[in-house]
Amino acid sequence: MRLRSRVCAFALVISGSLPAITIGQIDTFEDGTTVGWFVPGPNPNPPANEPGGGPAGAGDAYLKLTATGINGSGGRLAVLNDAQWSGNYLMAGIGLISADVNNFGPDNLYLRLLVEDFAGAGPPVNLALTQAAFVAAGSGWQRISFSVRPADLVTLIGSASQALTSVDTLRIFHNPAPDFPGPGVGIPPVNVVLGVDNITAAVPEPGTLSLLTGGLLVALVRRLQKA
Repeated sequence: MRLRSRVCAFALVISGSLPAITIGQIDTFEDGTTVGWFVPGPNPNPPANEPGGGPAGAGDAYLKLTATGINGSGGRLAVLNDAQWSGNYLMAGIGLISADVNNFGPDNLYLRLLVEDFAGAGPPVNLALTQAAFVAAGSGWQRISFSVRPADLVTLIGSASQALTSVDTLRIFHNPAPDFPGPGVGIPPVNVVLGVDNITAAVPEPGTLSLLTGGLLVALVRRLQKA
């Protein structure tokens, strides 16, 4: 049985079917970039790396997202990643994504994650949405978490489980309603500057251990990056 498991694992490796995403991965933004987080098309306020002022203090970099609150380009809050946050979430065992956030703006936020499975070119064939995390205006830095277990997601197109087995894009965006009619379509404008840091892939159980592990991983990654 052990030999068979190793053979299966080897077959997955050579076929390229292992998930890109892994438990414990963290985006700390300490490398001075947006770590692959982007907004498609022209935008007057694209995502930016802020070199200091994150949850750990003056020298802690974070991702800064800006929305102007007006109708048109740059008026809505959304950011995407189609690199390290793509893959098979179910195979990787990931059930929770956490992040440190700070709402610097005057409007309240209802943040959600959207997992998108395109299965090639064209519109998504599977689309699923997390429950909202409320972040009040002027919140200061706080930790929020999103369950990405199939039973906790709102299925918009196809199947939540299928979406999680083949995530092409992970999107963070603001919407009080559990819906995603499309980029810039029906999503309310919002006036906000949002700081995001330490985006972490984890497991949801047990809760206390998850929080402890996440904190230790963040500390370890920061130490390695500053070494």
